Parts: sequence; C-alpha cells; structure tokens
Amino acid sequence: MAHRTLVLGGARSGKSAHAEGLLAETDPVTYVATSRRDPSDREWTERIAEHVARRPDTWRTVEAGDPGELRRVLAEPPDGSPLLVDDLATWLTGVLDDAGAWDRDPDALRRVSADADALVGAVRTCRARLVLVSAEVGLGIVPATRSGRLFRDELGALNARLAEVCDEVVLLVAGLPLRLR
Repeated sequence: MAHRTLVLGGARSGKSAHAEGLLAETDPVTYVATSRRDPSDREWTERIAEHVARRPDTWRTVEAGDPGELRRVLAEPPDGSPLLVDDLATWLTGVLDDAGAWDRDPDALRRVSADADALVGAVRTCRARLVLVSAEVGLGIVPATRSGRLFRDELGALNARLAEVCDEVVLLVAGLPLRLR
C-alpha cells in the first residue's frame, strides 16, 4: 500500500513548500492543482505562477479543480508517479460553490458530503505515494459570517477524516513542521 501524508497549516505557514520538499526533486511527480483559474483575478494568477515557478522541471501539473477530476487522478495516478495535491481548502471551496451550499441548503450540503465521502475513499484507495495539503482552520477565531463558519466546519471535518486514512500527518506552524502522526 502507498504512503499517504497530510500536511496542514495556516495561511503562509509554509505548508505547500514543506509538502513539495517531501518528494525528491529528481523524481517525476504529478502536482495536482485544485485551484480554478480566474483570468480576471490578477493576484490569484500571480500566486499560481509563484507555485509553478518553484516546482522542479521534472514535475507534471494536472489541474483538478473539478471534484470528479481529482478523484480520477487519485484512482489512476499518471505513470504511477507520486502525487502532490495542493490544496484541499481550495478544492472544497469549489465543491461548495458547485453545490450552491453557501446558504446551507440541505440538498446542497448532501452533495458536499457526498463529494467529501468520495474524496476520502479515493485517498484511502490511492495506489501512488500521496501528499495532500490543506489549511488548518481549527486554531483561529470563529468566523463572523455564516459562510465562513460553514467553510471552517466543512474543512475541519474533511481534514479530520483525511487524517484518519493518512499514514502521516504534519502541522506547519510559523514554517516549522510538527509531526502529529
């Protein structure tokens, strides 16, 4: 069975760079980007470019902002290469958007739950070396908005479920990795 690592951290904690460092630069790696490009958002485009620029040339990028695409890549890793998924907070935002769940519609929340279930199952059965990156949302204040609380609750629950099926869990704080498991 393949080794699965979950790397958690807050904003600008160094979680992505740490996750990238877990995989050898000389090995072919499939970097699974979960963000959705928005050509009108220049700052987001610049952030994506920064991430791309620091990846080794031997790494291949697969864009998987769609929930089904992420599950497909996990089920069928290209060339059996290690996978780095960055990041699940961005993926979940897309899932919440697609389902129209921000207003807590029960049917929409069931669709979000089904996508989360499918992701956890895909991680559990992934045959490739897997490194997942996600935001740790349980250490901050309670968000002031209803949508912020929904996001925090859904991502916190998803992170906990993923931690159950991962072999290793690391939390980045101020750029320092703390091994939780």
